[in-house]
Amino acid sequence: MDSSIEIGTEGAGRAVHINVQELLATRLLVQGNSGSGKSHLLRRLLEESAELVQQVVIDPEGDFVTLADTYSHVVVNAGDYNEREIAAMGARIREHRASVVLSLDTLDIEAQMGCAAVFLNALFDAPREHWFPALVVVDEAQMFAPSASGDVSDAVRRASLSAMTNLMCRGRKRGLAGVIATQRLAKLAKNVAAEASNFLMGRTFLDIDMARAADLLGMERRQAEQIRELERGSFLGLGPAISRRPISVKIGATRTATRMGTHGLMPMPDAEPQDMRTMLFAELETQVKPPPPPAPAPVAPDELIRRFAEQAATDHGDDGASDNDADTPEIDMPDIDGAIITVLEDMLADPGNAFHPESFLYQDFSVRCRMQRLARVPLDLTQFRRRFAFAKGGIFEPAQPEWQELIGAAGRLPDDMLAPFTLIARAAMEGSACPDDDALARAYGTSSSGRVRRLLEYMEKQGAIVVRSDFGGRRSIGIPALGVSTEAE
Repeated sequence: MDSSIEIGTEGAGRAVHINVQELLATRLLVQGNSGSGKSHLLRRLLEESAELVQQVVIDPEGDFVTLADTYSHVVVNAGDYNEREIAAMGARIREHRASVVLSLDTLDIEAQMGCAAVFLNALFDAPREHWFPALVVVDEAQMFAPSASGDVSDAVRRASLSAMTNLMCRGRKRGLAGVIATQRLAKLAKNVAAEASNFLMGRTFLDIDMARAADLLGMERRQAEQIRELERGSFLGLGPAISRRPISVKIGATRTATRMGTHGLMPMPDAEPQDMRTMLFAELETQVKPPPPPAPAPVAPDELIRRFAEQAATDHGDDGASDNDADTPEIDMPDIDGAIITVLEDMLADPGNAFHPESFLYQDFSVRCRMQRLARVPLDLTQFRRRFAFAKGGIFEPAQPEWQELIGAAGRLPDDMLAPFTLIARAAMEGSACPDDDALARAYGTSSSGRVRRLLEYMEKQGAIVVRSDFGGRRSIGIPALGVSTEAE
């Protein structure tokens, strides 16, 4: 089988080929400043070799997902999966020889590095019977194999650098051929760049990068100036899979293109300045902030005491008993439960009650029960604490049979954790999204996200929940005792 593909043409119009079989054994390094045509070169290489070899693309910007429109590539959006799922997917890719584009564009830089490390390690650690040949293309390789520490944590940087080093240094025996592209050689770890035997060097302007490129191409320093003068889409190539001497290559056309297109000039809008201002600010200007409600008039202490005394004289006889108590029959049990639910709903309608101390809430509950014409407070402090916690989690009738399993699962937790646990468990039972940190904080009676994280860690250590996060930062929580899990949010 012919393993050569046409990558472009020399200045004289002669076709330039890359031997894919040789490339699998000797790897490729592509370098060029932004706008030099690196992504176009990689796309041409992937399109021309799509029918010859399995391809795995680490795509930090989502540039190569359009390959799936024309070829058999499968796009994996990394933000939709967690670490364990990405690792499992990497193993299956080796087993089934699937060509895949791992799109990382929805993740931040630290998550991209962590995800790429897990994915590359899974490719590398595949069992020997799955060591099929594959091109592993890594765009913006300086992100995943930086020469110096940056804004990410050291643990993530070391993991990503180790995975890239394994790919370039030890991947050949496992069938993995690294094709890495970088904007700047000076930012790429030297032990990663040094393992490539084939080079395609595009336009670059910094002296340090030109000097390293000239060294890799076997050129004298004074010849390095021509690297600065290369046109967009033109590269200097050298290596056993390309040519035994440095040649200039104009990369050929591609069948697919990035969905973002090219950023060329286009006519400016012809709206008049006043019309443009109207479009930008009109809606904002019409949103008039409502005036604050008037402050209540101050009441003197003597007047306040007089009003209380008059109200007490109206409501009670001389013996202190309510005039209506003897005439009003006590409400039966179903009505008492209904009154409790009404009181709890009214209390939860006040946002401030999420943060009041327990003693204040119980006093408020007692007053509201009297307002509901209950002869006595139906719950003691302990009963109220649990009933109010379940109500904050959305369960106003915990005696119902449908909630007994949930209440049993909550039995291993302290009373102050019942509300956030109930909120999570009810969402899991209903198959809805996982409550966010703000909702859990309100249920827990705090405004600290740190306390929410420690709360979840404690409940997980107690075996009450299992927290799972994907690379996109979306969290889902499972309840082992109930066998259910929330949707990711």
